[in-house]
Amino acid sequence: MKVRLFDSLTRSLRDLETAEPGVVRMYACGPTVYLPAHIGNFRANVCWDVVRRTLELLGWRVRKVMNITDVGHLTRDDTADGGEDKMEVTARKEGVDPLAVAQRYIDRFHADRRALRILDAEAYPRATEHVPGMIALIERLVARGHAYVVGGNVYFEVATFPAYGRLSGNSVDALVAGARVEPHPDKRHPADFALWKTDPSHLQQWDSPWGRGFPGWHIECSVMSVELLGTETLDLHTGGEDHLFPHHECEIAQSEGGRGVPFSRFWLHNRFMNVEGRRMGKSLGNYWTLDDLVAKGFDPVAVRYLLLSVQYRQPMNFTLEGVAGAKASVDRIRGAVRNLVEDPGAPPLAPAEAGEFDALEEGFRAALAEDFNTSAALGKVFDAVRKVNARGPFDPAGAARVRALFGTFDRVLDVLRED
Repeated sequence: MKVRLFDSLTRSLRDLETAEPGVVRMYACGPTVYLPAHIGNFRANVCWDVVRRTLELLGWRVRKVMNITDVGHLTRDDTADGGEDKMEVTARKEGVDPLAVAQRYIDRFHADRRALRILDAEAYPRATEHVPGMIALIERLVARGHAYVVGGNVYFEVATFPAYGRLSGNSVDALVAGARVEPHPDKRHPADFALWKTDPSHLQQWDSPWGRGFPGWHIECSVMSVELLGTETLDLHTGGEDHLFPHHECEIAQSEGGRGVPFSRFWLHNRFMNVEGRRMGKSLGNYWTLDDLVAKGFDPVAVRYLLLSVQYRQPMNFTLEGVAGAKASVDRIRGAVRNLVEDPGAPPLAPAEAGEFDALEEGFRAALAEDFNTSAALGKVFDAVRKVNARGPFDPAGAARVRALFGTFDRVLDVLRED
């Protein structure tokens, strides 16, 4: 079965094609570990878990890598280059080492991720562990004329990369105006962004050809993805809609400027989780963590269901009533399987009835193969729930067939298991 997905770069639905037949090399932008991840962050994680599970259900082998940002992500991440390092803000506030902050929230992230039944990635590289590779790529960018050095800082010159702005669908000047980028005395253009920064007050520093400093956020993913997946052109790169600009726009420029090949064949971006019409975010203080919801009596599996119930390219609005509704939906699915009655004396499935169950499985797969349409796929699941509840007892072969059907559903949903 072909898989079609909406590529943000071309803004079109395209058939999935990869460098190695049957294998998808997938890179997902992961958390910046300065505070606990909230469920808006985990919407992206659950979306990409669904993508991975769908591809595996349909016969692909997925090599998924997700990074951990523990240095260089600035507070003004709506611009290419502004604000303070988020790790530093928390570390200074608490009077602890940034690596201690990072480890605390890495552990919390993985605990929450497992509670939400998100499969382990192949690797979770930390930015601080890949600085030598970042320095090497920056040196290549300087040598190729894409970057320049000013007082120990290194900047990417966007004017040397004509495709800058293609991903987000804007010209450089429009991007600068939209992101409120202020002129900087060291920069040749306001949109130029830092690859390496020198700041004696920064708590994390490394030696480099330009002096002691630290890498910019954008260069980190360009290096970790390639080093961990072993290819200069990824098959699939994912992130939130807020990553379109500046993060992914900058990744493309520095990756392709430094290596001379396309950075990724496909780009996927999920829409935000909103609260009362505004994006859920740490900076806005309107976020819910998984612990917050568990404290209110909700099972993490209900939260998982909520996060996958809307197709990734559609915005979601968070309410506690929505979580309660998700719990009720999980209970309905589990109840259909739990209450499935097996009776050796029951009539076997008629050919037409068996064909209807087969069609539901095919429809489930087809919905997911069409840009991971979880809403349509769940429609097939509840069609099956209604058929099971309406039928009464099944003969042993029929019961096994229906259980196998729900097992197929659960390879992607992962909500049936009751821990």
